[in-house]
Amino acid sequence: MGMQAQRLLIPVLLAILVASSFMAGCTSTTDEADQKSEQINKDLNSDEAYALIQDNRDNENFVILDVRTLEEYADGHIAKAINLDYNSETFRDELGKLDKSKTYLVYCRSGRRSAGARDMMKELSFKTVYHMTGGILEWEAAGLPLVR
Repeated sequence: MGMQAQRLLIPVLLAILVASSFMAGCTSTTDEADQKSEQINKDLNSDEAYALIQDNRDNENFVILDVRTLEEYADGHIAKAINLDYNSETFRDELGKLDKSKTYLVYCRSGRRSAGARDMMKELSFKTVYHMTGGILEWEAAGLPLVR
């Protein structure tokens, strides 16, 4: 190979190396997108939520999350639900401390706050979140059990 051909080859090889390093960097972004696409976010009505609870009654990786105020929670909540007040200044921080690999059913009074919580959980990369769209109002109207 002549000297002139070698001079041309070096920039070409450098360009290939640079391009391959950029492509390698892109795979982490693709992996993040794949991880987000593996998330499960599903809306359920009260009957579907009740069935989900029954199916998971012995599952230690299933969490029922009530995002109403402590006063609302005390007035009546779904059995075994934990309470995190969506309106609290520390809600996002407290939510972020939860185990993101567990399965969550989130609800509030009517579905508005729990929809916000569901969206926040998606942003925080929770793996599986079910949202009870009609809230505790729909749950009560369906005659489903509450702890008081």
